[in-house]
Amino acid sequence: MKSHEIASRWLSYFEKNGHTVVPSASLVSSDPSLLFTVAGMVPFIPYLTAREQAPYNRATSVQKCIRTGDIEEVGKTARHGTFFQMAGNFSFGDYFKQDAIRMAWELLTSGVDQGGYGLPPEKLWITVYHEDDEALAIWRDEVGVPAERIQKMGKKDNYWSTGQPGPAGPCSEIFYDRGPAYGVEGGPEADDSRYVEIWNLVFMQYQRGEGTGKDDFEILGELPKKNIDTGLGLERLAMVLQDVENMYETDQVRPVLDKAAELSGREYTSAETPDDPHHTDDVRMRVVADHIRSSLMLIADGVTPSNEGRGYVLRRLIRRAVRAMRLLGVERPCLPELLPASRDAMKGTYPEVEKDFERIARIAYAEEKAFLRTIASGTARLEEAVKESKAANRPLSGSDAFALHDTYGFPIDLTLEMAEEAGLAVDAEGFRTLMLEQRQRAQADARGKKAGHADLSVFNEILATGETIFTGYDELTTEGVVTGLLRDGQSIPVASTGEEIELVLDQTPFYAESGGQAADVGLITGNGFVVEVLDVQRPVKGLHVHRAVVREGEITSGALVTSAVDRQRRHAGEQAHSGTHIVHAALHQILGPEATQRGSFNKAGYLRFDFAWGEGISPAARSEIEEVANLAIRSNHAVETKIMPLAEAKALGAMALFGEAYGNRVRVVEIDGDWSRELCGGTHVESTSLIGSLTLLGEQSVGSGNRRVEALVGMDAFRHLAAERALVSELSDMLKVPSNQLPERLSLTLQKLKTAEKELERLRNEQLAAAAASLVGTAQDVDGVRLIAHDAGSVAGADALRTLALDLRGRLGSSAAAVAVAGVANGRPLILIATNEAARAQGVKAGALVRTAAGVLGGGGGGKEDVAQGGGADPDKVAAALEAVRAAVAAR
Repeated sequence: MKSHEIASRWLSYFEKNGHTVVPSASLVSSDPSLLFTVAGMVPFIPYLTAREQAPYNRATSVQKCIRTGDIEEVGKTARHGTFFQMAGNFSFGDYFKQDAIRMAWELLTSGVDQGGYGLPPEKLWITVYHEDDEALAIWRDEVGVPAERIQKMGKKDNYWSTGQPGPAGPCSEIFYDRGPAYGVEGGPEADDSRYVEIWNLVFMQYQRGEGTGKDDFEILGELPKKNIDTGLGLERLAMVLQDVENMYETDQVRPVLDKAAELSGREYTSAETPDDPHHTDDVRMRVVADHIRSSLMLIADGVTPSNEGRGYVLRRLIRRAVRAMRLLGVERPCLPELLPASRDAMKGTYPEVEKDFERIARIAYAEEKAFLRTIASGTARLEEAVKESKAANRPLSGSDAFALHDTYGFPIDLTLEMAEEAGLAVDAEGFRTLMLEQRQRAQADARGKKAGHADLSVFNEILATGETIFTGYDELTTEGVVTGLLRDGQSIPVASTGEEIELVLDQTPFYAESGGQAADVGLITGNGFVVEVLDVQRPVKGLHVHRAVVREGEITSGALVTSAVDRQRRHAGEQAHSGTHIVHAALHQILGPEATQRGSFNKAGYLRFDFAWGEGISPAARSEIEEVANLAIRSNHAVETKIMPLAEAKALGAMALFGEAYGNRVRVVEIDGDWSRELCGGTHVESTSLIGSLTLLGEQSVGSGNRRVEALVGMDAFRHLAAERALVSELSDMLKVPSNQLPERLSLTLQKLKTAEKELERLRNEQLAAAAASLVGTAQDVDGVRLIAHDAGSVAGADALRTLALDLRGRLGSSAAAVAVAGVANGRPLILIATNEAARAQGVKAGALVRTAAGVLGGGGGGKEDVAQGGGADPDKVAAALEAVRAAVAAR
């Protein structure tokens, strides 16, 4: 029986028994305390805990789930997998133990032709909580399970709770006996490898109190409404019904496993014991099969690879699968063959994986490509570090692990795995310490930018007198009072002309840098003084601190002031910030919703936008994004700002960015309704036409899985286009062709230039070769070594010198000889030295000689004893460098 039929029979049976069929929720849990949906009951928790009224009395679902807490055990046992499906039936104050037990037994043991699973009753064993005589009696007396196949278990095994005060209750579990080949007799308490749990019935009937652990808590009494929460592991039932060894060999997983075996040329044998010679390869293939399926399903539910949270879990799954394939001998990209196999296995139950496969594949393939680059650059360094650590008889140091992470992008879990495979421990604590120090340095830098020279306690003292009221959403000029005046982090009563100060006002129109938007600039004036504001920061919440210079007069603490924002700069900044929102929406429209913001910065006339994307954007796509953005600008959409509760904003689909913490009420900025709707505290134009125009400057990678676009807006965009137009016009005049023929003419000109350069290089090489015969006659005997030291003048490059030096060395024969030839390429001096075997036997070695010569040239060099190359910065020292070689040969 296929997995999709197991699921459909489940839903059909319970629907016939009065249950509402509830579609599977997303793997991305709506519970803020969970990264993923980790159990079938998660979507029903509000109803089971009575936080919300259930919209139905009975429900059933087949819920997709992800658990990665024991990811290292995947593939090693029949039970550990990261993605699984939990079939469940639920009662919210309706039926209880008797019906739950009856329906479970009926569905499992009824014949296939009757809609059941057709399991032999004699193969099923039952466990109950040791004090739950009611459940035991139902199983024994009403269902008819023999008493010898019902076992009592303690609170640790057969009692459910959330781990904290609240609903709780006893469990009853159903096990399937796989037979003597899998272990000893005696039921689940004797051998949980032979007896596989397939269904758990939770009877939620009590209120539990405080306590720790699974069995150390008090039962306070019965719940007013008793609930049923059951869960059947679909993969485990499939394993039984399909008569396979483990969950990896079921119909939704096995195709990927088989493809991994095919690609690697290894045989899969179902080995599950470490002493089996096939065990290592089999575990790797099971890891691949499990992780590829999990990655497919996570991406289908909107998760994209990143370095934190859900994205990091996905990244780790993909990278572990890719690495397992490499350990199986497959070093080329393999996801383009593995992922379609998983899609075809899963699409019967989840048609969305086929419908959305183009997007899913693009994300997964880009992550694999990026990881293969990481492996290529970092593996050699890791192997070197492992070798050094073994030689020193010590673990791999935390500094080595940190360098691999910081320089090569090697995640620590990969370093731990690879070191373990090499039989070496890792100083993980040392690594964590270095990571913490790096974060602290970064945080200190950020605080330093925000707080300037001041101890934050100084700002907290000012804050105690009242927060700064920001008026800049509504006006650009505000009357106010100086509530704080600081110089070098110390409060001062007065500041005079020329002094750099930090200034706090009771209210201000100046926007403080935040949310990626640069701060306002402008003037603060009063009776006899003018202060220029250069920057505004918020070192502590509720306080705007103006970095400023006193241009005229003296300003005192408590002075009355007029604050005026530079209107032109503010407007140009608003153009950029609204342009950032438009670029984000355009990326969504052209690339898809997974192109989500990773960071941004905007200032007057300029914006940059970082977003999740795994590959470079084609010129055609860039043009589309730019066109969509400018069409939105031309359409003159209203840019509307609304204040609303956070829950309402999220319900409307407003995007929360930067991982920022939001209050209960938030500011939502909309452009053309839901085309662009974001939580944002920045300042914006009133309508999109006020942006003027937007010009993309280009895009680039800013780390694995992230890209960056930069753009100019308004007059800056116009000036950029005007400069490009002038450049095109100038090139057209120079090349005497219309602008539309420039690409063809430039290509032809560059091709001619390359041809001429190759011809010039050929002629120079011929001249050098022709000179070789005459140069042999210039060889001098230096204490028994024939030495040629020649200045070749201007050369094409090091290859020309190498060819000449090796030619000369060959012409000098087998007696001790050395050749030093130097030249100048692109204004920089080069030297190449070659020695033969007889000369090396006398201590004349190329590597040592080239270091001597390069030192004279003001540079460095190196190589082997027979051939070495060096260079420097001073072409006037070529003759002196060759003389230094002569002296070194003589002094050997």
